[in-house]
This record gives sequence, C-alpha cells and structure tokens, in this order.
Amino acid sequence: MKKILLLCVSLLVVLGIMGCGSDKGKAEVKPDTTSKVTTDTSAPAAKSKILVAYFSVTGNSKQLAENTAKTLGADLYEIRPAKPYTKDDLNYNDESTRATVEQKNDSVRPELADNKAPISNYETIILVHPIWWGQAPRIMDTFVESYDFTGKNMTNICTSGGSDIGTSGDYLQKLTKGKANWKPGKLFTKDASEAEINSWFKALGF
Repeated sequence: MKKILLLCVSLLVVLGIMGCGSDKGKAEVKPDTTSKVTTDTSAPAAKSKILVAYFSVTGNSKQLAENTAKTLGADLYEIRPAKPYTKDDLNYNDESTRATVEQKNDSVRPELADNKAPISNYETIILVHPIWWGQAPRIMDTFVESYDFTGKNMTNICTSGGSDIGTSGDYLQKLTKGKANWKPGKLFTKDASEAEINSWFKALGF
C-alpha cells in the first residue's frame, strides 16, 4: 500500500514539473499601444482674416506692405516672379528694358515663382504694388488671373515715383478670376503712418 501511495505521489510530482516547463521560454505578448503618427502636410492656418500680397523690386512697396500688415494685424505673402527683376529692368529712359516692353503690351504675363498663395484661407486680399508706366506691373495681372477670388474682399494700394494710382485697380478688377468684391484703391508713400493706413481701411470696412 505504501508503495502504491509513493508511486502516486511521484507521478503527481513529475506531471507538475512537465506542466511548469511547458510555459517556460514563451515570450510575453503585449498589446501594441503605440499610437500612429500622422504627418499634417496642409498649409498652416491663417492667423488673420486679411492677407497682404505684395510685389516689390526697389523695396518701397514691400515697406508699405509690411506697415499695412502690422497696422491691420494681417498676414503677408510676397508675389515673386520666376525671373527676378533688376533695377536695370526699370530704366524709364530705355525703350528696350524689360519693364518698358512688358508695360506696353497688355497681353504679357510674367511667370510666377510659385502658385502657393493661400488665397482660400482669407476673407480679404490687399494687393500692394508699385505703379509702372501708369499701371500695375504685369506680374500683378498674372497673379489675379492665377487664383479664384470668388467672394473675397479686394483692394489695391500702391507706391509710385510720380504717377497716381490711375486706373490700376479697375484694370486688375477686370482681370480678376472669380467674382470678388473690389473696393477703391489708394496711393500711399512707402512710409505711410499707421494712423493714415488705419483710417483708410477703416473707411473701407476692413
């Protein structure tokens, strides 16, 4: 009887050891709790409802654009030509210079360096440019024809060495793609004061 009892105990011990050994060496499987990272390639959200888009060669219109953006709390975008202009291109006394030839031909459309202006992010677009030969530079024609401005409030403000704003705003309005709400433009000096800029745009309802 003792032998039978001893045999049963031994058998239970062997079975216990085999049971423990069967789990040995198995890797512990843990759920993957690592979150997937999604890269956002969209353009940054606009900080303002107003975009000041400017073209400048000599720096005068750039200064006016920066003053305007600061006064109105607007965002800035530079309109850049694929082929930059030089000061020699603006020689009024030479009929063969680039700007002279372009301004005499209203079908000329200088190529833009990019087409990434975030127009759709804004309610109001203010165009800032110099006056060349009594009109906006042809690059501005290219710009207003390159985007859909439907529903946008628009105006143009300018700098000039002697000419007035003339019909530059009317001409740009005629070329603008989409049905935009154009408002009267104005000629400013490059260093127009904050009070002057604010007064004008307040009168326009901006």
